[in-house]
Amino acid sequence: MNFRRGARSEEPEINLIPLIDVVLVIIIFLMLTTTFSKVAGLEINLPTGEAAETETVANEIDVVINAAGDVLVARQAVGDRSIEAIAAALGKAVPAGSSDPVIVISADAKAAHQSVVNVMQAAQRAGLGHITFATQTPAR
Repeated sequence: MNFRRGARSEEPEINLIPLIDVVLVIIIFLMLTTTFSKVAGLEINLPTGEAAETETVANEIDVVINAAGDVLVARQAVGDRSIEAIAAALGKAVPAGSSDPVIVISADAKAAHQSVVNVMQAAQRAGLGHITFATQTPAR
């Protein structure tokens, strides 16, 4: 018995055109429904009050803000409280050969919130995005 149809045998084909059509429709759907949003802000790691004390790293810049709002960058007083002056002081405090130092902000509990925000904006203008805050562990 010969189960072949016809006298000659044909190779089976896979028609790829419907598959390509479906893939293109899916790609167009994904392109139209995807939203891209750029969030302008700083990456900030907020330590908790119960955190264990960490060792200081050589790639850190200490920024101290006292209750009056005066700013010290790497133990050097910044004469002006403007964002530009603080950014210039941060730029000078970056160690030579350092890729991306961490800014450690130690603010007095009674310091104005605006002083801390000014330091954060100055760090952003200076191109320094890694910021962390120093905390004091509660007395037991």
